[in-house]
Amino acid sequence: GALVIVSIYTMADAQPMFAWYEDYATAESARKDSIREVVQRIEAQQRTIDRLLQACHSTPTAAMADTFTTVRGMFEQLKAEYQALATTFPSDEYYRYHGMWRNPTQHLVFSASLLVYLEAERLISLEEFQAMIGAQPKGQGFHIDLEDYLYGVCSLPSELARLATNCVTMGDFARPSKINAFVGDVYNGFRLLNLKNDGLRKKFDSLKYDVKKIEGVIYDLSIRGLLPRAE
Repeated sequence: GALVIVSIYTMADAQPMFAWYEDYATAESARKDSIREVVQRIEAQQRTIDRLLQACHSTPTAAMADTFTTVRGMFEQLKAEYQALATTFPSDEYYRYHGMWRNPTQHLVFSASLLVYLEAERLISLEEFQAMIGAQPKGQGFHIDLEDYLYGVCSLPSELARLATNCVTMGDFARPSKINAFVGDVYNGFRLLNLKNDGLRKKFDSLKYDVKKIEGVIYDLSIRGLLPRAE
């Protein structure tokens, strides 16, 4: 009989704990649903931006001004989405949920870096990207993780290697050399970093193949006598 009494007492005592956990799990699930809803809208915008910028492989950059304006406008729209994202979780729990928006954000860094390169032949900075989506410096609000920025930028050389090949198809024989110089600078910049993240280090290691691919395009132009002489 005593055993039964203890058993009943123990279950009764445990009920508040299980009730608390159920409330916690329900709130956590609702929070993740809220984050997921915003992230899905961000992903949809990112895919459209990527599709628009792919025109660079078949359209001379001089003819893409309207596309650049459209893409800039879409980044403006993304500011509201990232502001909404920032309201879905406590600011001190950023890295608890960071994995939910990491991939689309890395893709957006890549898209923004491609846009800025096509517009001005330079590398986008972390601060510039944060301004494009309305993020804040770290410690001052919703920020962009440095490794997310580096991942995105690390994807650019591969796209530019493809662009170098397609420039030849479009009859632009001068641009591959400019791309080669730019990608070389990016590659050397990454070499200066002490990369602790294994995934990021592997991504960096693949850059040397992009460099070789672009050098191959230039060599091919050279032996065919199509490489413009430096003025």
